[in-house]
Amino acid sequence: MNVSLMWNSVGFYQIAKLSMIPVSCFLEVVLDNVRYSRDTKLSILVVLLGVAVCTVTDVSVNAKGFIAAVIAVWSTSLQQYYVHFLQRRYSLGSFNLLGHTAPAQAASLLLVGPFLDYWLTNNRVDSYAYSITSILFILLSCSIAVGTNLSQFICIGRFSAVSFQVLGHMKTILVLILGFILFGKEGLNLHVVIGMIIAVIGMIWYGNASSKPGGKERRSLSMNGNKPQKHDVLPESTEVDEKV
Repeated sequence: MNVSLMWNSVGFYQIAKLSMIPVSCFLEVVLDNVRYSRDTKLSILVVLLGVAVCTVTDVSVNAKGFIAAVIAVWSTSLQQYYVHFLQRRYSLGSFNLLGHTAPAQAASLLLVGPFLDYWLTNNRVDSYAYSITSILFILLSCSIAVGTNLSQFICIGRFSAVSFQVLGHMKTILVLILGFILFGKEGLNLHVVIGMIIAVIGMIWYGNASSKPGGKERRSLSMNGNKPQKHDVLPESTEVDEKV
């Protein structure tokens, strides 16, 4: 996603982030046989519309930026789907799954990250002039990242990847609000406020619609589960008839 932001405009980057919800829905429908109700689908569309009104401004795209965005969207959606899948299949808690995956992620970043950074930016990691302040902020960022990843695993494990994506767009709304509070009201206009209101309404609607019976459910693949029970009843009734 960072490479996508570097190579694309902010508007196209936001569109790529929004497309993760439809991709997550597609994965759940295809891989988990999940069925969404009409209200749930409409509420997701309302959330997408509201966030798009807030964030999408200039939209420009190029070939390598488009490829980076496609890889980012599908890899992120697959990662979030499998977080939910692994917790459900193996009855893993959020701490357990994070403890199993974090070392592999850290090792891969340590090995690949410096080379990838140099290839993309022509700057070496070790050439940066580190100071006490920068090191403290790096440690602070790592500490916050632990909480962020843990909250992601808890939310996806308790709900689903789609619910996490819908909830995640609340972060976008909060970032905009904090930006207005801390850095002034530049960029605060009517269509941004309207987009925020639409997005929040869509999130509330999604929470209500998905929690209702039939709002979001898995289809049962087994249709003959009751047949053995009916077969077992026959000998009992025959034995009773013989006694009579």
